Amino acid sequence: MNFKLNSSNQLVVFSLIKGVTLTIKREDEIHPYISGNKYRKLKYNLLAAKEQGLNTLLTFGGAYSNHIAATASAGLEFGFKTIGIIRGDELAGKVAENPTLSFAQKCGMEFKFISREAYREKSSPEFITNLKNKFSDFYLLPEGGTNDLAIKGCEEILTKKDKDFDYICTPVGTGGTIAGIINATSSIQKVLGFSSLKGDFLKKEIAKRTSKNNWSLITDYHFGGYGKTSNELIAFINKFKEETNIPLDPVYTGKMLFGLVDLIQKDYFKKESEILAIHTGGLQGIDGMNKRLKQKGLVTIK
Repeated sequence: MNFKLNSSNQLVVFSLIKGVTLTIKREDEIHPYISGNKYRKLKYNLLAAKEQGLNTLLTFGGAYSNHIAATASAGLEFGFKTIGIIRGDELAGKVAENPTLSFAQKCGMEFKFISREAYREKSSPEFITNLKNKFSDFYLLPEGGTNDLAIKGCEEILTKKDKDFDYICTPVGTGGTIAGIINATSSIQKVLGFSSLKGDFLKKEIAKRTSKNNWSLITDYHFGGYGKTSNELIAFINKFKEETNIPLDPVYTGKMLFGLVDLIQKDYFKKESEILAIHTGGLQGIDGMNKRLKQKGLVTIK
């Protein structure tokens, strides 16, 4: 598929086959480091931390977590100390080799590396109590940043100008971003979430956070699950950037756009449908993904 570009502020519009129009909202351009949905999720949480008189943010994430990178950058910019509880104790001596963790460390984030087994207990009262005993008072941000205040922030992704779109499409990780988007839609709009994880278990999580039912979770384009990719996906991402000058990450937005274009070609959408796709950022993860791809001798993201 050839993409023909028409750009206007934060919106990029493509006229595609069968009269379908695809508009991309460049949320990734909100901030160079706290980009996309991470900016939205952190906004009201940072305000709450300030109101509570807390100057330390503590959160959780994996080796290449967008949330870890964004939280560290936000801490540096807005005057918070940041602590990252990192999944994988084997990473403790490899920070310099990891683009995401080395960036977070340069922003001032302190790390505590724990085993994957211990990480599974991160939400338990005992685990949180131990963290408070070690680090004293802090503002707790969940893994991925999703909580009620994060959803409130994500509701602001859509504006009044976006009410005319028939479909709103977004990548899905923890379900917070799509919940906020659903809450902000009109009753005649349909929200499609493209999951980066295997299975449809996220449906229950999303349903807990919204009372609307004008949405569906698309689970056919995860490419093997979270953090997984393929030569086909990388080729699509590279071609998309070559033709549009829009970079896509391989975990979230790349998978969504791949799936969205595939559905358009398969006549999923009615003729003359107006589609808005949300670019949620995540571009900092490209360097980490490329490092792993190079180690396997595979094609990398340009």
